[in-house]
Amino acid sequence: MVRLRETEVILRLCIVFLLLLTSVLIGLDSQTKEIAYMHKKATFRYLFALEVELYIDVVVAAYNMVQLGFGWYGVAQKTSNSKWLSYILDQTAVYVVFSGASAAAQHSLLVVTGSRELQWMKWCYKFTRFCFQIGSAIILNYIAVVLMVILSFLSAFNLFRLYSPKRYFQFKSS
Repeated sequence: MVRLRETEVILRLCIVFLLLLTSVLIGLDSQTKEIAYMHKKATFRYLFALEVELYIDVVVAAYNMVQLGFGWYGVAQKTSNSKWLSYILDQTAVYVVFSGASAAAQHSLLVVTGSRELQWMKWCYKFTRFCFQIGSAIILNYIAVVLMVILSFLSAFNLFRLYSPKRYFQFKSS
């Protein structure tokens, strides 16, 4: 049980670090180039999916910090209701971060390839540093998603080990 709790703490710390690193990479990413005698600036605010991903990452990192705080200050999750809440919130966090990362990746792919039909230029020929930084942020975000899936498995294990394998939704007898 102690080893499982230590694993959860380490996973949450890694997730918080990766999500905050992703947020910093996205939030501080901008590049200015001179194109046709005009200064053009590429920033994450021009891509709505990246802006949403930034906010999602900050909120989910804050949620994981709150969960760490509950564990640190001894707010033990002894009741099944708190374990259910933790399980549902962990699942929701995984789904939200995965969907945000996928939307940001799809939007960024459109920036890389451009669109002749819509007359959108390929940004990455002009703003290479911007594109590399966004690409690394998306990769880090997917790594955080994988760690969150593992954390969600741990949360499910912590919840469902309380129930009897023979009687449907009844606690194990102590």
